[in-house]
Amino acid sequence: MRTCYQRDRDRIIHCKSFRRLKHKTQVFIDPEEDHYRTRLTHTLEVAQIARTISRALRLNEDLTEAIALGHDLGHTPFGHAGEAALDEVMKEFVPGGSFKHSDQSLRVVDYLENKGLGLNLTYEVRDGIIHHSKGNADLAIDSRGPATSEGKVVKISDRVAYVNHDIDDAIRAGIITEHDLPEKCVDILGRSHSARIGAMVEDIIRYSSESSSIGMSEQFRKSTDCLKDYLFEHVYERDVRGITELMQAGEMLKELFRYYMANPNQMPAIIDSSSKPTDLARRVCDFISGMTDRYAQKDYELRVKTRTN
Repeated sequence: MRTCYQRDRDRIIHCKSFRRLKHKTQVFIDPEEDHYRTRLTHTLEVAQIARTISRALRLNEDLTEAIALGHDLGHTPFGHAGEAALDEVMKEFVPGGSFKHSDQSLRVVDYLENKGLGLNLTYEVRDGIIHHSKGNADLAIDSRGPATSEGKVVKISDRVAYVNHDIDDAIRAGIITEHDLPEKCVDILGRSHSARIGAMVEDIIRYSSESSSIGMSEQFRKSTDCLKDYLFEHVYERDVRGITELMQAGEMLKELFRYYMANPNQMPAIIDSSSKPTDLARRVCDFISGMTDRYAQKDYELRVKTRTN
């Protein structure tokens, strides 16, 4: 009754990693505020935007949706601050080691879910998941990309989603106002949240229909990159309160990592009980990256904070 991509989508929706996304930070750590985006609502916004584009371009909507819903399954608690912290602490124990949420998302669906058996997803979905992230690179820079058009749609939809909803959340938090946004960008993209998303989506559909690639027209691409750069300068790197909280959260994850490296018997076995340094560090990464914000906070207070007080 279902296509292979529908099965992939359903397996992702019903897995535990997907459910935990609702308690993982997108940008703002504030458990008292109900309306900030979480990693789950971000994922749903990406899926909605990507499906709209795929339908207009007559691509496979089920493949697009499966990639979108699975793209952030491996993200850490506390957003990109958590990702940076795990990457740094991983290098302490494994020279040349690293942690990237896109790689971890693939590891989740391949190995960690379903009691170590993985979700048995198709190549196309797995390829879209591992190649979805652009980091803070401009849209024109894409040295490695998904093998499918659907994966490329998810990749650009991820940028459309987070640029717009992070602006919306930053305005809600009182960090910026709508009038602070660069005039040259909003003149082209629109002056409201919905207007910008609508304009970006329409431009992607128009450009991609008329060319051999998935992308934006030059003026929209430059304006989108301009808003992205504005966010990095005025929100991600300038929110003193948020940065302090995120730095503390990052240090919390590092201390948890060091604790479990010294006390591996306190960590539930995820796949195996190998004691090799590299394998142990990867197991600790698996465990900590899968935590929700609140689980990490409680575990830190139980494992680390009580021992140092």
